[in-house]
Amino acid sequence: MANLPVLAFTDFKPAPAPVLVILTDEKLDFGSAARAALKPSGDLVARVAKAEGFNGKSGKVLDLVAPAGLALDRLIVVGTGKAKSLKARDWLKLGGFIMGRLSLRTKAASVIVQFGSGKVSAADAAQLALGMKLRGYRFDRYKTKKKDDEAPVAVKVSIAVENLADARKAWAAADGIGDGVIIARDLVNEPPNVLFPAEFAKRAAEVKKLGVAVEIMDGAALRKAGMGALLAVGQGSERDSRLVIMRWNGGKKSQAPVAIIGKGVCFDTGGISIKPAASMEDMKGDMAGAACVAGLMHALAARKARANVIGVIGLVENMPDGKAYRPGDILTSYSGQTIEVINTDAEGRLVLCDALAYTNDKYKPQLMINLATLTGAILIALGQEYAGLFSNDDKLAGRLIDAGRDTGERVWRMPLGPEYDKMIDSKFADMKNTGGRMGGSITAAQFLQRYVGKTPWAHLDIAGTSMAVSGSDINQSWGPGWGVRMLNEFIAANYEK
Repeated sequence: MANLPVLAFTDFKPAPAPVLVILTDEKLDFGSAARAALKPSGDLVARVAKAEGFNGKSGKVLDLVAPAGLALDRLIVVGTGKAKSLKARDWLKLGGFIMGRLSLRTKAASVIVQFGSGKVSAADAAQLALGMKLRGYRFDRYKTKKKDDEAPVAVKVSIAVENLADARKAWAAADGIGDGVIIARDLVNEPPNVLFPAEFAKRAAEVKKLGVAVEIMDGAALRKAGMGALLAVGQGSERDSRLVIMRWNGGKKSQAPVAIIGKGVCFDTGGISIKPAASMEDMKGDMAGAACVAGLMHALAARKARANVIGVIGLVENMPDGKAYRPGDILTSYSGQTIEVINTDAEGRLVLCDALAYTNDKYKPQLMINLATLTGAILIALGQEYAGLFSNDDKLAGRLIDAGRDTGERVWRMPLGPEYDKMIDSKFADMKNTGGRMGGSITAAQFLQRYVGKTPWAHLDIAGTSMAVSGSDINQSWGPGWGVRMLNEFIAANYEK
């Protein structure tokens, strides 16, 4: 987490800093603290705003270098639009936007979070700080030589607010969520020679420090349990597979847990059905579902979530070898159902089916949600703006859609149905692991549904949202840590009351 901004909340008398950031709405109505800070400059800001046509609308900025009358290197005036209409996700983006305006060589800055029209809530101020933290993230640990624009300093930011005690309390929770997102980003960005199943399991187990119970099942334990589908995927690799179970018990003992399951293919060559060489390096990110679960469990424990949550991640490498599983093989899964292998590159569902069935059988959760970079077909359907949502429960699906809307990590519900289910029936086994190109994301979801029984379940296909995404106000990283904030909100809004 090197070079992340150092964020501290203060009252309206922040320590002097070379850069001052103030907010204004469409009425150009500054808060009292901002007016006091600008007083030595007279009507400078008003004159410049008039000359530049600055109107305080969202995304508009006045950036004044060495403003006359002020002991500052820079004054940045950020327009927010209608202040009363700003939602939590808008404050998050605003924080990222502000961070993006600061020079990489900025050592210190102050941000006054106030409007003339009224107070800013502690929760909104914390979201602004979270946006700054997430925008400041860079993954450059393997660069031994950095240019000036690639070697940022850890800027110290004072965030001046009206309700200081409440803001600090809100930030304590938001900061933990931010750390969870950054853990997920780090995991997705790591190279596959560094992050293999055993190393991933070791890093996931670090949540023990926060009070999370962790169990790691190695290859021998997985064989004893009968996880033939998960083990088949990893048998061509020299690296042993793992299943990691993380349990956070923050709710009542009588509360059945919420289970979140992640696909963790640390590198995916496609196996015997090998992928084309072009862009295969991106397959280091095929464990983004597991990365999200690891980051989520940190976030929940860091903010002491009042819910019982189990995070389960299946960790494998899919490699071609004399020992690798083949098209035509028939596997026996943990549930006892048999699977004909049609394509060894349809491996994520084999990892997840054992993880889902094991979790359902052993922990009796009230619901299960799995995340996986499962199909390229979901990219064709939804691009990189939405994750695909498949569910056997309308209430669960609706709650995930709401959480996605509120956090900006959006999901779009896709269909399930018996017509699609027939496409994965096999002549030689209970099912085959792919139904062909048509409806590829749907038949993958139908495969997983065969392993959840009557438990409310949702499958999130995050192949488009979890790696190689375009930059945004809150993320400039190849791996954005998608899903941590959305699932944290989903749990907070529905299972902690």
